[in-house]
Amino acid sequence: MPYKRLSDLPDNVRNHLPTHGQEIYLAAYNNAWDEYKDPEDRYGDDDRETVAHKVAWAAVKNKYEKRGDEWVEKED
Repeated sequence: MPYKRLSDLPDNVRNHLPTHGQEIYLAAYNNAWDEYKDPEDRYGDDDRETVAHKVAWAAVKNKYEKRGDEWVEKED
C-alpha cells in the first residue's frame, strides 16, 4: 500500500535515513507501487510490495551511501 506521509514509512527507513532520503524513498516506493501493479510487469516471483521496497532502496542508494551506521549523501 502506498505511503501518504514520512511518518507512515517503515521504522527501518524513518529511524535511519535523513529526511531527504525518506522523501526519496516515499516517492520511489509510491511510483513503483503504481508501475508494478500487474504481476507480468515484475521480474521474478516478488510481490508488489517487495518490488516497491527494492525500487525505493535503489533510489535512495543513488543519492546516499551507508557509512558505518549512518546514511550520508554521496559526494559528487
